[in-house]
Amino acid sequence: MTQTDPILVIEDLSIRFGATGDPVVDRLNLTVGRGEILALVGESGSGKSMTAKAVLGLLPDNAEASGSIQLGGAQVVGAGEDTLVRLRGTRAAMVFQEPQTALNPVQKVGWQIAQALRAHGKVGRAEARARAIELLRLVEIPDPERRMDWYPHQLSGGQKQRVVIALALSGDPDLLIADEPTTALDVTVQAEILDLLRGLRTERGAAILLITHNMGVVADIADRVAVMRRGELIEESGVHELFSAPREKYTTQLLAAVPRLGDTAGPVGPVPAEPVLVVRDLDVVYPARLGNKEFHALRGVGFEVGAGEVLGLVGESGSGKTTLGRAALGVVRATTGAVVFDGTDLGTVSRRDLRGLRKGMALVHQDPAASLDPRRSIGDSVAEPLVVHRAASGALLRARVGDLLEAVRLPRSFADRRPAELSGGQRQRVALARALVLAPRLLVADEPTSALDVSVQSEILDLFADLREEFRFACLFISHDLAVVNRVADRVAVLRGGELVEIGSTASVFGDPQQDYTRGLLGAVPVPDPVEQRRRRADRTASDPRPVRALSAAS
Repeated sequence: MTQTDPILVIEDLSIRFGATGDPVVDRLNLTVGRGEILALVGESGSGKSMTAKAVLGLLPDNAEASGSIQLGGAQVVGAGEDTLVRLRGTRAAMVFQEPQTALNPVQKVGWQIAQALRAHGKVGRAEARARAIELLRLVEIPDPERRMDWYPHQLSGGQKQRVVIALALSGDPDLLIADEPTTALDVTVQAEILDLLRGLRTERGAAILLITHNMGVVADIADRVAVMRRGELIEESGVHELFSAPREKYTTQLLAAVPRLGDTAGPVGPVPAEPVLVVRDLDVVYPARLGNKEFHALRGVGFEVGAGEVLGLVGESGSGKTTLGRAALGVVRATTGAVVFDGTDLGTVSRRDLRGLRKGMALVHQDPAASLDPRRSIGDSVAEPLVVHRAASGALLRARVGDLLEAVRLPRSFADRRPAELSGGQRQRVALARALVLAPRLLVADEPTSALDVSVQSEILDLFADLREEFRFACLFISHDLAVVNRVADRVAVLRGGELVEIGSTASVFGDPQQDYTRGLLGAVPVPDPVEQRRRRADRTASDPRPVRALSAAS
């Protein structure tokens, strides 16, 4: 297929910043055929996204490309802007990682699609609207006639990603470049998006260049896999061959770093004598405002977490995981019920007293690049909680910051750097150091590894386990990656629609789930084994052609 009908042919592509800089992509050769899905994998900084940008002629101004990129027979390298504008959207289009930032928040989604259609050719307003509805129906947005007049914030995460795919399809491209299209999605919505991409390949003959760090997704959908490291293509083969018999040591290490649900659950800590966090019959209701109805985010949730214990919170988007984490930190107040931290009901204390209690709490955000001030040094960012709570100053402050950087396996010299000078994994280590600088009793980790590639993710999870042993914090670990939860959590709580539907040890919940909803979540997780994953998908389809949609009414 690839040899007889290529859509994309990359030959000896090199990309460097400045004439004397080292290449970030070095003599790359790739081919993608019509109706083929090629997965491009590798660690952060390997050149994957830079290659994708080069295909569309979207490299930064200070980047220089040499070699050849043939897109549907047209040369991209060295092409003028007029040529590139004609190629973008019609020959190739991009599906971005984060739909929230790819969509204009103040414009209706149908208008955005219609504008894309009119940019590709002379299309009247009525025809553009009709075509936009067709595209929304193609990507399986329910009731597209009505929802095309919705704004992005009115759609779920999975629906927004479908709209981004509809935008990419507006020019009927031969090649879809999907850059981490499922990273921010829970497992059920991820399964729907993968089904959609697979259907577009089958029904429209679209070629797909998939960039991802999720090897389960690669096993599920890819025909071939290309592995990049430090700008070079080090291995390329069919998906079955790569997973069963990788030729390169780096590929073997990459596959070994992938967490698997079938692995033994992480080590269970000692049973805590006293709980750090107690949640009793918790209800959280967001009141009606600005035309939105009252929203019941949590209903009757209750559990305890002890010192040194990790409780994983799992469930689909909108299930209440993040609201529960915010309630545990006292950011969201209980409507009814109670959240008790170290014996104190957070709903009964004053704001001043709550500020004092928060010295014993910490939050690790999903995206450290967004949570760290780009203008401040790493040392200042880590020290900020100590300064705010007047816990240290001067030499003691600098020593404490240095100790924490070493605890997260970063050199003390990193205190003088800025966040932009660090890799994604290094920034996440800084976020952990900042969270632990006051030796908190309670840590809430909200999707702390979702943006990391598998090898860096594995390092962060090993580090997390070591820090947990050293600092003995209680932890709520929020994640849509069930394999990661399986690795780090002692117990798992499953949320659905704001209700706690199942809770127990990680081994029991994942090994012998009692609820159909939990079984549905586990069944939607792609496993990093193409034979097993495709068997699971075939079984799922045979038993119910739309099992994920039935499970996830919100998407």
